[in-house]
Amino acid sequence: MRMGEGVEWGLHCCVTLGWLDEAAPVPIRRLAAWFDLPQEYLKKRLQPLTRAGILTSSPGVRGGWSLARPPGEISVMEVVTALEGPLEAFRCTEIRQRGIGGRDAGREFDGPCGISSMMRRAELAWRRELAGSTIADLMEHAPESAARTRRNYSRLTD
Repeated sequence: MRMGEGVEWGLHCCVTLGWLDEAAPVPIRRLAAWFDLPQEYLKKRLQPLTRAGILTSSPGVRGGWSLARPPGEISVMEVVTALEGPLEAFRCTEIRQRGIGGRDAGREFDGPCGISSMMRRAELAWRRELAGSTIADLMEHAPESAARTRRNYSRLTD
């Protein structure tokens, strides 16, 4: 399974916004400068998170981005789904039934394909793991990054 880099940026932005815990929204220019990204690129990555209710966006001079809910209430799976969509990673097209190999199979194809079943179990385990992990969990894994973020973020100029 391959996810776009937008997932990485989305998760890093959520974690950073959680660490900053600013009373005011964080302007896109400051967030983009923090990660050395073009503002428009980052904005496009964050918009699906706003539509999904993970982030809030405020327009205007004092506007910016913030978490829509506490970090402990935002699952990693929510972020992934918002950015990548709800599609399954594996889709069985029953190729086992095609060609000569599919002839005269009788009831053999009445049940699900073993490959499809195994892939679904693996994907379900992956989804459960991400659904059981939150932005707060990610924040806790790097306490030194949290302190550095809080310390250095104020040094960014608008």
